[in-house]
Amino acid sequence: MVRVKRGNVARKRRKKILQLAKGYRGAHSRLFRVANQQVMKALRYSYVGRKQKKRMFRKLWISRINASAREKGISYSQLINSFKKSKIDLNRKMLAQLAVLDCSTFYKLIEDTQSAI
Repeated sequence: MVRVKRGNVARKRRKKILQLAKGYRGAHSRLFRVANQQVMKALRYSYVGRKQKKRMFRKLWISRINASAREKGISYSQLINSFKKSKIDLNRKMLAQLAVLDCSTFYKLIEDTQSAI
């Protein structure tokens, strides 16, 4: 059997993992085996976190819209239903921005949809 020297490849692989583990506490940033486990776990968490972020923001937008809509005496579900019937296609992010930054326009939209129905 021919001897295979893997020094260069192995060193690059380890260096890459330890670079990703920079900033972790204690052995988690210094020892390859521990660092490798932590990096894999962190990458898993970051993947899941990107999915959760979308859910959390949608939840936030809905609660903001609901709070502003209830000031006008209408629930969130009734508001969205009236928007659909009036063929107003604004997504929840834009509605939440209107509710927070430009209340008068948001209230005008509510009044328009109420009068249309």
